[in-house]
Amino acid sequence: MSEANKAAMRRFVDDVYNQGNVGFLDEVCAPEFVDHDPGNPSHDLSGVRQIVVAIRTAFPDVRFTADDVLAEGDKVVARFTMLGTHRGEFMGIAPTGRPVTITGIDIYRIADGKVVEYWCNEDELGLLRQLGAIPAPG
Repeated sequence: MSEANKAAMRRFVDDVYNQGNVGFLDEVCAPEFVDHDPGNPSHDLSGVRQIVVAIRTAFPDVRFTADDVLAEGDKVVARFTMLGTHRGEFMGIAPTGRPVTITGIDIYRIADGKVVEYWCNEDELGLLRQLGAIPAPG
């Protein structure tokens, strides 16, 4: 089961975030999907679609890489790195052309091969610093 759950998580990341195929969300996620990300305005698939479009508009070359993937029971945990170049508006920040790298940890609950719940924690402060929106310490 763990390998099948890891495969479902990888489809979610590769097809949706890396390829921008938001239509695939209905295939890889359960109808009762809940996104626990506080940045998701609706905590459902429509909010994920908005987030993916916003990220891919701001960082058209975005690439998420799973650095470590652990699975146990119905949960998959992925430590990831996101790379991209800021070429479009993001959170009201005009394009800077700067390359960015952030890291984070995602948790997915998988049932019957579909993502049912999703939690994420990424270095948003580091991203804002890289974009020049927040000064670096010191």
